[in-house]
Amino acid sequence: MIFPPVIPPRLAADVPGDRPGGRPGGLSGRPAGGLWWGLAGVAAFSFTVPFTRVAVAGLSPLFIGSGRAVVAAVLAALALTLTRQRFPVGPQWARLAVVAGGIVVGFPLLTSFALTSAPASHGAVVIALLPAATATAAVLRGHERPPRAFWLASAAGAAAAVGFAFARPGGFGQPQWADLLLLGAVAAAAIGYAEGGLLARELGAWQTVSWALVIAAPLMFVLAGVAVAQQPPSGTPAQWAAFAYLGVISMFLGFFAWYRGLAIGPMTRVSQIQLIQPVLSIAWAALLLGEPLTQTTLLGGAAVIACAGLAVRTRLRPPPAQP
Repeated sequence: MIFPPVIPPRLAADVPGDRPGGRPGGLSGRPAGGLWWGLAGVAAFSFTVPFTRVAVAGLSPLFIGSGRAVVAAVLAALALTLTRQRFPVGPQWARLAVVAGGIVVGFPLLTSFALTSAPASHGAVVIALLPAATATAAVLRGHERPPRAFWLASAAGAAAAVGFAFARPGGFGQPQWADLLLLGAVAAAAIGYAEGGLLARELGAWQTVSWALVIAAPLMFVLAGVAVAQQPPSGTPAQWAAFAYLGVISMFLGFFAWYRGLAIGPMTRVSQIQLIQPVLSIAWAALLLGEPLTQTTLLGGAAVIACAGLAVRTRLRPPPAQP
């Protein structure tokens, strides 16, 4: 496996805008770069919902949610050791714990349990709401100031994505526990994305997710052990292959691109790329799980992509001058 080049000790080398003479706030002079990195991450994440649905058909949700993090943590520890990365310092540890709680513990576990009863198309609602939630978290945490047009496009995109999932068989329907789990997963991931995007400007993109995985590893090892004791894992080759994807790509390599995109930023714009994720997820669900594609699906997907494009084209207002 080839890992990205080692980030030198000088912070901010991962983000052009943080270099001396760059734009303030870590915004790159080439924002399109952040969008392309974000798109690569979204493409990797788009298989998460259907592959989780495949895996939970034979493996316990606790094992999937914790075991995938264990696999990713082992890879992360190897990457950090082989490249001799410097340790985080001071408050960075607490911030990494926030990232770990959101993307390593909260989102995988909550979605795994939710998808034991919810179909893949239902799970796509999680992805439909994540961009708006991430943008809100970025505004609160990163002090970004998107214009009103951004919020209108973001709200329209979220509404189109939710309506897209509603229109499919097996949508929300009557509120269930799965809905609450999915909403909790949205909140957890949004916080983890926003904090991780900021921290990636200091530690580097892949280093941030790697340290977050290492921090959460003891807890996830314990949970995986409990899951094995309660129900020894036994699945088909397809279910194990889906589990392997969740551990290696969804929990590890996909975040390399995603956090780099968020670090280049602006996070409020890059996060909107995720609006196309439910479209991709349902497309993969049709191919992998045999869920039908209808005209409503195609029209809804076009609307979601259009709103995502409008959101990422809006410009940020400059931050207020610092004394």
